Amino acid sequence: MGVILSVSADAGRRRIEQLLQDNEEDILRRWQEIAGSSSAGNVDRAALRGQLHELLQALRRSLGEEGGSSDLHGLLAELSRSRARQGFTPSETAVVVFGLKEAVYESVEADGSPEALRGFIWFSRLIDDLGLFTIENYAAAREKVIVDQAEQLLELSTPVVKLWEGIVAVPLVGTLDSARTQVVMEKLLQTLVDTGSEHAVIDITGVPAVDTQVAQHLLKTVVAARLMGAECVISGIRPQIAHTIVTLGIEFGDIVTKASLADALAHALRRSGVEFASRKTRVAVRTEEG
Repeated sequence: MGVILSVSADAGRRRIEQLLQDNEEDILRRWQEIAGSSSAGNVDRAALRGQLHELLQALRRSLGEEGGSSDLHGLLAELSRSRARQGFTPSETAVVVFGLKEAVYESVEADGSPEALRGFIWFSRLIDDLGLFTIENYAAAREKVIVDQAEQLLELSTPVVKLWEGIVAVPLVGTLDSARTQVVMEKLLQTLVDTGSEHAVIDITGVPAVDTQVAQHLLKTVVAARLMGAECVISGIRPQIAHTIVTLGIEFGDIVTKASLADALAHALRRSGVEFASRKTRVAVRTEEG
């Protein structure tokens, strides 16, 4: 009985392979219609047809070779990655693979032979496995896209700007966590090296709250900058933040703190040898040399 079932399965598989060869153009055309219907506004029809043709050829080669599915898996992995980067949904990606079942079934139905029907059961399981492989790769690729975007946003949210010759500033906005502290520290230290600055202002006006953890992150950044030979000033100490710092018993030691970025810049300028002459309507700035 087992031998009979094995022979039937082999006959069914061979019949499917024959249908794929004999009806390749019809299957490809129908597959393209199904795959393109779920993402009509996003897909390039010519590019889609090329992808599907390449996949179909790789599938046929894998059926005819023992262990010859590496090319097919490679194409599906690349399809998953490209669609994840282009913003296609998981459903739009999955239908590219699962749509082949419907396209092949139409040829099986037209054939009507018992071998073709038995072979389609085997073929359906094969496509299900390929579909799961595609979705797994899509999920991994999409997660990589999200991580990369988060890193890019983190870079954009932590600018280091030059305020004056020898003075740079890091205006912080939002929550300061360990990951962001690392980025801030690296960008600040690199800017200090690139510009040769000796003074840095870390402005926390946009930081909603300062707790013990945030304070520790700030202190680490200041210490790292000092190791590079730069003096740091922390600005943006609002009344509520000052109250919180006192309540929590946070010690900034000998680190200079200022209420505003303007006060911090003035302090850094004075430390740099720049003198200020204040007036009601203007501020005149002159150097010691002037």
